[in-house]
Parts: sequence; C-alpha cells; structure tokens
Amino acid sequence: MFPAFLRAQKLPTTPNRRRVLGTLLAVPALGLLTACGGPAAAGGVATQAAQVTTPLATTVPEGTTLVVGDPTVQAALELSGLDKELSFPVKFANISGGPATTEAFRANALDVGSVADIPPIHATWTGLEVRIIASTYRQDAVNHPLYELGVAPGAGITDLQGLRGKKIAYSPGQAQGALVLRILEKAGLQQSDVQLVELPSTGDTYSTALSSKQVDAAPLGGVQIKRYLAKYGADGGTTLRHGLRDDPGHLYSPAKVLDDPAKAAALAEYVERWGQAQRWIQDHPKEWLEGYYVKNQGLSAEDGQYLIDAAGERDLPTSWTEAIARHQETINLLAREQKKPELDAAKLYDLRFEAIGGTAYAAAASGSGSGSGSGSGSGKGA
Repeated sequence: MFPAFLRAQKLPTTPNRRRVLGTLLAVPALGLLTACGGPAAAGGVATQAAQVTTPLATTVPEGTTLVVGDPTVQAALELSGLDKELSFPVKFANISGGPATTEAFRANALDVGSVADIPPIHATWTGLEVRIIASTYRQDAVNHPLYELGVAPGAGITDLQGLRGKKIAYSPGQAQGALVLRILEKAGLQQSDVQLVELPSTGDTYSTALSSKQVDAAPLGGVQIKRYLAKYGADGGTTLRHGLRDDPGHLYSPAKVLDDPAKAAALAEYVERWGQAQRWIQDHPKEWLEGYYVKNQGLSAEDGQYLIDAAGERDLPTSWTEAIARHQETINLLAREQKKPELDAAKLYDLRFEAIGGTAYAAAASGSGSGSGSGSGSGKGA
C-alpha cells in the first residue's frame, strides 16, 4: 500500500515481455574504480563505493516493477508513445522536488525521483544513502538559466555586489539556497554581509516576499520570472542575471534499491527511455507545448512557449567527469557555508548508468531508435 500523498498511477506496458538491455549494461563505466576510491564520508558511502562495481543485469526479471517520481517525463513518455516500449510495469507517483522525494524514499514508497543537484547531497548528509543514475543539463547554461535573481521594487540592486546589506530569500536544502551561496561567492560577499531570510521556495512564495518587500532579492525560476516582471515591473520590480550555471537535473535512487539486481536492471531500462523522452521533448516543441504545458500543466500557450524558449538545447553527456567536478565545487561550498561534513561527489553517482541516458538521447536524435550500445563512450562534457 503506497502512502496517499503519492497518488501512484500504473503505466500501461506490454505483458510478459522481457527487455534485453544490451551489453552496455553489463560493463561498468570507464573510470569506475578510480571514482570509487577515497575515504568514506557521511551516509554510508563506503558501502556504496563497493557496490557500484557490480555489473548491471542485462534483462529485467519477470515481476519487477518501479515506482517513479518523475511527472514531467511521465507526460513525455505518454505523449511520445515511449511508455509502450517499457518491458515492465511502472507506477508514476505525483511527486517531485527534494523534500517530498526524500520523504518518499524514507517511507520505502519510491524507487527513483527527479531533482536538481542539492537533494542528493542533503540526503547523504542526513544519513540516507542515494546515487544519481541519470543527468541532464543545458548546452548554453549561462545564457539559459533556470533562475534569475528577482529584485524587489525600490531595492536598488543593479549588480551582484549590490546585494551587500540586503535581505535575500534563502532555502538551505534546495537548489535555490545553494544558488544564493554561489551568487554571494561570485560577488565576493560573505553571509555576514547580507541578511539571509529562510523561506520555502514553493509556489509564488518568493514573488510575494519580493512584492511585499519582505526580502530585497530572491531567486525566481521558470514562469515566475515572466509573471513577476509582468505584475511588478511597473512598480520597479526587476530581475538580474547571475551569470552562473544552475542547470543540473538528475534522477536518483536509494542505494538499497540499486543494490537489488532486478530493480537496477529496470532502472537502467527506464533511464534509456528517459533519455529518448528528453530527445522527444527537444524535437517536438509544438506537441510538448500543447500536450504538457497547456493540457497537463494548465499554462497559457504564451507561458509554455516562454519556458521552451528559456530552456534552450538539452545536453545529456555520456561522461559525467566534468559534471562531477562541478558538483564537487558545490558540495565544498555548502560544506563550508553550512558547516557540513566533507563529501566526495563521485560517490553520489552510480557510474554503471553513466552512458545510458546520453547514448539514448543521441541515438534518438539520429533516428536509430534504442539507446542501447556497448561501452561507456567519452561523450561531450556537460
């Protein structure tokens, strides 16, 4: 029985079909042994490092199911018809974001979730062992940011250095909170140079805090950027580009799920379809606008097109080397600023999955169908 908050839905699949994943899944990713080295950190990462050397099974056993918290890709799979190519039943849970996903993991009610780069870090720091199994980025991330810094009417902030002495909305366990710390670092400011106001980054909380001048600045994402400017621009509300990469998106799972060979094989197949779905979104903007943003999310066509344009081109690398290095920089910053233990970013990634999503994405673009193949590939850095 799944908790009521998950509202799980069963995804149709072809019965009694066993999917052969190909030799790609049987070979650990290049560089695996070196990535697994190093001292143990918080959250049991020593066990994790030993486990990820075990090759993935090449078939998904009968009776295997997954519960997935990935509402956006659920819509893409259904709109594209890729849902029919999964060889096992999937139950999609209407859940997203780090806090809710971590809660579901702890309740043993979810096998994989879709988040940014901060939730896997905080999950590990709180003793929940997790691993990243798929990653997506933006090719021109600095010019296509997820977030812009909203500036309250009358705050007089025209550059990042202007944040000195100002009140800034801050959510410590989420991507927006980490971005605030990175912005301060870029501006040469310390936390003591500003006033961080802890607020949850949900809904229009930040926009409301800006308009009421509860805070002077706050990271706004997605359509909130457009709406804030439309509603408060005439009063002096503005936004400021931060000039940093803020684009990571990940699938991650509890280590105990990945330690189950049957679940791991199913997750590998899901990641393959996930990569193909990312390509379908990229190549079918009109269908995505109408099917997802308008019909599924209830946005106007104008708002949906704004989000499509803002996202730019996706990047699903087949090598995580550069991405892990960037993740390590974020971890180091958070550890220093939030007084957390040191953590090896490489140990957050299950490198058996490294090439699957990116290979599927590239193959779908060339029209060759399945993303299965052999070897990990060097790929394009994220």
